[in-house]
Amino acid sequence: MAAGPDFGKRLQEALITAKPGAVIQLPEGKFDLDRELSLTVASVTIRGKGMEKTVLSFKNQKSGSAGLLATGNAFTIEDMTIEDTKGDALKINGSTGVTIRRLKTQWTGGPKETNGSYGIYPVQCKNVLIEDSVAIGASDAGIYVGQSKQIVVRRNRAEFNVAGIEIENSVNADVENNVATNNTGGLLVFNLPDLPVQGGAFTRVYENNVFANNTANFAPKGNIVAKVPAGTGVMVMSTHDIEIFKNVLKDNETSNVSLVSYLTTGNPLKDVKYDPYVESISIHDNQITGGGHKPAGRAAELAPILGNPVPSILYDGVMRPKSTSAKICIKNNGDATFIDYDAAHEFKHPKRDLAAHACELSPLEAVKLEPGPLVGQVRQ
Repeated sequence: MAAGPDFGKRLQEALITAKPGAVIQLPEGKFDLDRELSLTVASVTIRGKGMEKTVLSFKNQKSGSAGLLATGNAFTIEDMTIEDTKGDALKINGSTGVTIRRLKTQWTGGPKETNGSYGIYPVQCKNVLIEDSVAIGASDAGIYVGQSKQIVVRRNRAEFNVAGIEIENSVNADVENNVATNNTGGLLVFNLPDLPVQGGAFTRVYENNVFANNTANFAPKGNIVAKVPAGTGVMVMSTHDIEIFKNVLKDNETSNVSLVSYLTTGNPLKDVKYDPYVESISIHDNQITGGGHKPAGRAAELAPILGNPVPSILYDGVMRPKSTSAKICIKNNGDATFIDYDAAHEFKHPKRDLAAHACELSPLEAVKLEPGPLVGQVRQ
């Protein structure tokens, strides 16, 4: 496509008329668009000239909320920036085969409640690859994959979001070699109630650099992430079979790692299919240092119990009824300190000794994305 008048209109027409296998090449330049773009055709690639060279700006958006909404299978977007959308920057809904590479999403006015919720946002998708991308300023999550299967999120940078990177209600995810800094919470792995897809599990979080995520929470009130305390490094909530290893986790001023049940959020729970417990978590061979000096949220309220500095690894101790172990295994994390603060029994018997967690779980298997035209493709 060529630059010029009515660029946004011509781009939307190209998305509507595209045939499967089409490559829509965007030119270099900054383009002002005032309405949401949409794509329903399968096997389409949208390619810019580079993350810093092709910029779609929605600062003056009048229609729709997302920057781009894509629903076709085998969708690829690369080498461009989407910025200042009213709502989500890029949303992909119900697609099999999603490739997002060298994409930047950002809100240029800094962290604000009025920023859009999500930067990169695949939901109810399968075979998702997000790599070498940047997400800045989302009022919920910069890079979010929800209710999806078979996911690889690698070599990305998330900064000045409420949640940097979030895997939610999803199965089989590898989150590797990312940088998450200056967010409220760096990297979150959650299961939440009242969503169509339940039972998220089997996520590997490894070789990431999650540091200094101390930005004040700017999520709109009522959002679940509005409860994430500033200063959170990695948080795991109400999910199971999670392996956290070989990460650098440092200088997150509430905690470097938090393991919590949804039951401790104080939110009502009516979803009878939802499992609120955190179980079968392996935290090993990480470099965990610093942080815990300025706790926020619930951790600040519990300061007399947690101590100063707050331990690097926090566990609320909430287990399934009649269970004797949640299989929380923690080892080889240097001098990282720990506390089970016994939220299940009104904090009466906090435990700091890691002896009860000197167990070992089988390593999780690497995620294998389906080969071929569905994901990870490089089209010429």
